[in-house]
Amino acid sequence: MSTTIDSNAASRVNQGGPGARDAGQAAELRNNFMTLLITQLQNQDPLNPMDNHEMTSQLAQINTVSGIEELNETLSGITEQMNAGQTLQATALIGQGVLVPGDRLLLEKGEDGEVYTTPFGIELPQSADNVSVVITNASGQVINRYDIGPVEAGVESFTWNGQTSEGEAAVSGAYHVRIEATSGDKMLDATTLNYAIVGGVTPPDKNGGVRLDLGGVYGQVTLDQVKQIL
Repeated sequence: MSTTIDSNAASRVNQGGPGARDAGQAAELRNNFMTLLITQLQNQDPLNPMDNHEMTSQLAQINTVSGIEELNETLSGITEQMNAGQTLQATALIGQGVLVPGDRLLLEKGEDGEVYTTPFGIELPQSADNVSVVITNASGQVINRYDIGPVEAGVESFTWNGQTSEGEAAVSGAYHVRIEATSGDKMLDATTLNYAIVGGVTPPDKNGGVRLDLGGVYGQVTLDQVKQIL
C-alpha cells in the first residue's frame, strides 16, 4: 500500500539509520584499537621496545578508521539530502497527469456524446521519418491505424480521436496503443508511453528511492520513469 507524504514521512528522512549505527561501530573499533595499542606499550619489553615504524603503522591504521567513519557520515548526509529533495519533487506531482512507459489507452463517451481519450506518448532515441500508431482492443483486434509523420528525437505526446478505421466512434473501454517508428528502411526502438495520474508517494527506504503511486492498474514507478508531465 502506498504511503502519502505527510509530516511523519519528513521526520523519518532525518532520523538516524544504518549510518548512525555504522558510526557507532567505527567509534567502538577505534577505541578498542587505541586501548590495545596503549596496553601493548605498557607491557612491551624494555630491552626490545616497539620501533618507530611499527608505532607509525598502527597510528596510521587508527587514522584510517577515523577517516572511513567521517566519509560514511558525509555520504550518509548526502544521501539524506538527495532523498529529501526527491521526496519534495515527488509530492509536487500528486494530482498531476504524467506519461510513463506503458501502452494503455482509455476511451470514454460523455453525456454530451463527446468522445474523450487519455493521451499517449512516444520516446525516440533518434528522429524518425515516419511514426505509425496502431490502436487495438483488449482482444488484440486492430481498431485503427494511422500515420503521424516525422517525429523528432525525445518525448512527444499525442491524442487519439476515438474513431475506428471506418470513421465511427469506438466503444468506451480500455485499449492498447502500439508505436512503429522508422528512419529510412530502419525500424527504431521506440518506447510507448501511457497517461496516468499520480495519486500518492512512497518515501525512500533501504530498497530504493521515492516511488509514485499511479493506482491499481498502473502500480508504482520511480521518478526517472516519468517522461513528461501533462
